[in-house]
Amino acid sequence: MQTSFTAEQLRDPAIAASNQVLRTCVHCGFCTATCPTFVLLGDELDSPRGRIYLIKDMLESGRPATGDVARHVDRCLSCLSCMTTCPSGVHYMHLVDHARTVIEETFRRPWHDRMLRALLAAVLPYPGRMRAALAAARLGRPFAALVPGSTTLGRRLRAMLALAPRGQMPRSTLDGVRTHPAEGTRRARVALLAGCAQRVLDPGINDATIRLLTRLGVEVVVARGAGCCGALTHHMGRHAPAMASARANIDAWTREIEGDGLDAIVVNTSGCGTTLKDYGFMFRTGEAALRERAERVASLVADISEFLVRIGYAPTREPPGLTVAYHAACSLQHGQRVTEAPKLLLRKAGFRVVEPAEGHLCCGSAGTYNLLQPEIATRLRDRKLQNIRTTAPDLIAAGNIGCLTQLAGGGLPTVHTVALLDWMAGGPAPAGLKPAPPATGTR
Repeated sequence: MQTSFTAEQLRDPAIAASNQVLRTCVHCGFCTATCPTFVLLGDELDSPRGRIYLIKDMLESGRPATGDVARHVDRCLSCLSCMTTCPSGVHYMHLVDHARTVIEETFRRPWHDRMLRALLAAVLPYPGRMRAALAAARLGRPFAALVPGSTTLGRRLRAMLALAPRGQMPRSTLDGVRTHPAEGTRRARVALLAGCAQRVLDPGINDATIRLLTRLGVEVVVARGAGCCGALTHHMGRHAPAMASARANIDAWTREIEGDGLDAIVVNTSGCGTTLKDYGFMFRTGEAALRERAERVASLVADISEFLVRIGYAPTREPPGLTVAYHAACSLQHGQRVTEAPKLLLRKAGFRVVEPAEGHLCCGSAGTYNLLQPEIATRLRDRKLQNIRTTAPDLIAAGNIGCLTQLAGGGLPTVHTVALLDWMAGGPAPAGLKPAPPATGTR
């Protein structure tokens, strides 16, 4: 694609990076076939190619973002299916993230949109605040039907209440800054991203990760100062808080690397993993020492499934005789290009793994998307669940808390992949599943 940025514009590193992305695009349109919003809405402007044209015009003109640009970019899930499909290697993720920052800085949204986005940015990255907000939402859930559904704000409030937990939120006995020693001879030492939203919605995922890794001889440290990866604010165009979160993690893990050392930084929330692996790009224009630390941290990041394959996961129980529908989270299959490891591990653990049709399409969660775009998110969720039910599984497994939350309530248990792997290696049965056969030590 030909671009016409001025020399002065190209002195801006963000513009220069986006220019390279734009010039890679050859207008082929392959991306439209795998874009969830284009598949649903049929509007070229709600496809990656259409958004690329809108973003190009906005950046080249130097004018503030318009309502049309904001609307169509807001509808993008950042599922990155287009990047998997693209034969030219267009790095759409970097382009749309830049566009979101420009929109946030130059476009004045309606008051209720500004209010909701500010609320999400102020609550979701902070576990304590999120726990309090969910407790309040749980109390308000019975009154959701009284919220008018005829307005955008009303529909969003209904979506927020619908996603609130029905019962008491679980607590973890393993949460907090600490080092979890390996059982037996230590084979490796890793840092675990404890995260933010997941710690509140399902702390059992981190618990299962810690149990499984320590049982396999891996020392697990939850580093002081590490917190939200920055993805939630990053994808809302809030550049400064996203970079602050990322910087805090880089500093925290650098202390561990330079202290007792790290063999990996393990992530069990794939949306976070995609962002962590991009830290080197995010800090590409920083001072040299910070850039080097960011690149070093990014190079150590591994999804839990990648790391378990690396160290040799081995189950210790008899196969449970369950069929698992594996939902490939977009951030894992498209963002990180991790496709086979989770399925290989589940099969090794003794599960029958089935894959639903249209596995490349997003479930509609996409960070805060199901709160900000509830109508589209609901249509994608229903489509995903219908495809999953066709495979007649006993449960759904996925590697991302957003997907698990989005697909919950569809009539099937939703379980994180690592919880199933921990179960088959001697851990407790995930909630809602039948107890496993006793551990045998061999198979």
